Amino acid sequence: MAVRTIKDIDPEGKRVLVRVDFNVPLREGIITDDTRMQRALPTLKNLLERGASLIVMSHLGRPGGEKKPEFSLSQLKDHLAKITGVKVIMAPDVIGAEVEALANNLKAGEILLLENTRYYGEETKNDPDFSAKLAKLGDLYVNDAFGAAHRAHASTEGITKYLPSYAGLLMEKECAFFDKVLENPEKPFIAIIGGAKVSSKIAVLESLLEKADAFVIGGGMAYTFMKEQGKTIGNSLVEEEFAVTARSFLTKAESAGVKVLLPLDHIVADTFSEDATPEAVDNVNVPDGKLAMDVGPKTVAAVGELLSNAKTVVWNGPMGVFEFDSFAKGTLDVANMVADCAGTTVVGGGDSVAAVNKFNLADKIDHVSTGGGASLEYLEGKALPGVVALKE
Repeated sequence: MAVRTIKDIDPEGKRVLVRVDFNVPLREGIITDDTRMQRALPTLKNLLERGASLIVMSHLGRPGGEKKPEFSLSQLKDHLAKITGVKVIMAPDVIGAEVEALANNLKAGEILLLENTRYYGEETKNDPDFSAKLAKLGDLYVNDAFGAAHRAHASTEGITKYLPSYAGLLMEKECAFFDKVLENPEKPFIAIIGGAKVSSKIAVLESLLEKADAFVIGGGMAYTFMKEQGKTIGNSLVEEEFAVTARSFLTKAESAGVKVLLPLDHIVADTFSEDATPEAVDNVNVPDGKLAMDVGPKTVAAVGELLSNAKTVVWNGPMGVFEFDSFAKGTLDVANMVADCAGTTVVGGGDSVAAVNKFNLADKIDHVSTGGGASLEYLEGKALPGVVALKE
């Protein structure tokens, strides 16, 4: 079911409340990465160019319902004015008479930036009274914060009960790509699932089992599966409490005729450290006393074979400890293959997105999701409260 979008409205002369995800990294009040702000720009510019005035709201960090200056959105005001090229007025608060007066006096083409929504505990509690107070500021509501769509908060879900509500362009794009992958993926469909723990990814594996033609399982989570296959894993990461779950998944995949590729060779080290010396192990078994830190060339070649004729690829989670340069090659090679794949490629989840950005490959991927937790829950097949509220 499609979401209602800003393409369905005439915003001229309207005050539009836009929920964005401006939860950007800051160092001493300076934005170190403005990606999230840039991703909201198409929606903001679209509405401004069509004669709307905008009341922009976001959370920043975790102030825990307290007004802490280090989490103030005032730190973003000047940069927002620079990238939008319009006048930005900073609100002294999130709600209240003063904020309402500023909203009422807003002219078409101007932006009022509200303070951090999480300065109020009522935001995360999805308090109806707080939602209603937010709604008083505008005529229409637009949600472009996919990164916060898995939270049923006042500014993402509660407010939709009080105002006509629509998806921004980024939200629309996120939903369209994930819906395509989950509802009607072109085959062959390859799911590359990595990361440290089985516990955080098993729901994604289970959800995609009926849809995928093959899985690549990499990263620390692979070794729980390999131990269940009777392989030796040395000192590699293992979640004993997920042994039965891992065995059950492998059995189900085999019954369904779905291929599961686990590491065929490894790059190992003596210790989990950036300075550890990488050693290649040209064998499926990890030697005693060693821990696997990355996949080896055989594994990468096997991934390449799977991707050579793939029509749909979803990648969530790195192949190894890519944040250590000595153990980044497997993830880099896989990232390059995903980027070169002719099929539809979708990358979701914090670490795989970080890897794609680190290797400057984002422009070669069809869709790089802005939502770590949200993309994970979408792939798990869960209904996201912020998205459900925008469905037609």
